[in-house]
Amino acid sequence: MNLEVLLLFIPACFALNLTPGPNNLLAMNNAQRFSLTSALLAGIGRLVAFAVMIALAAGGLAMVLYTSELVFTAIKVLGALYLFHTAWRLWFVGTGKQEDVKPESTPGLKSLMKQEFLLAAGNPKAILIFTAFLPQFVDPAGNVPLQFAIVGGLFLLMEWVAIGLYGAAGVYLRQWFARPAGQRLFNRVCSVLLAGAGGGLLVSQR
Repeated sequence: MNLEVLLLFIPACFALNLTPGPNNLLAMNNAQRFSLTSALLAGIGRLVAFAVMIALAAGGLAMVLYTSELVFTAIKVLGALYLFHTAWRLWFVGTGKQEDVKPESTPGLKSLMKQEFLLAAGNPKAILIFTAFLPQFVDPAGNVPLQFAIVGGLFLLMEWVAIGLYGAAGVYLRQWFARPAGQRLFNRVCSVLLAGAGGGLLVSQR
């Protein structure tokens, strides 16, 4: 893999990392509700899911999703149901009365990471993206596993940068939604968007 290929890959990949989606929306919401650090650490769950998907794509196992409509549909439905579940819980996040408002306690890190992991793993189209996108920058005549490791590692690094950027946006928005009514509005907007993403996943085709 030469420098010219990497210079093409990095901006194209980063644009993909920055695409709005359920996980980036969740990172923004976690940062707004808890802290940027919480959002960054929770994002490790997403990176683990994506790392597994990249490994599957590199090993050719992603072809199962291409050839098995049943497997693809099952993962898609489970992912959509989890999105609906997350949206439902976020809709009913309490904020209390103005005079009684205290900083919202942060759930266990394991819980936040699990939420990020399940959102990422529940989208079968993600592994298809890795299967279609990453191989474009791999030279079949070279060391394929090494090249996959390089582009996969860069993807995960830039994904974490994207988590930080969306998290920073969430922290910035905190001042606009400092009052309980504003917090409730922000959470419910995120809830509606997550539910919409779940509906989109249900009707999506490969």
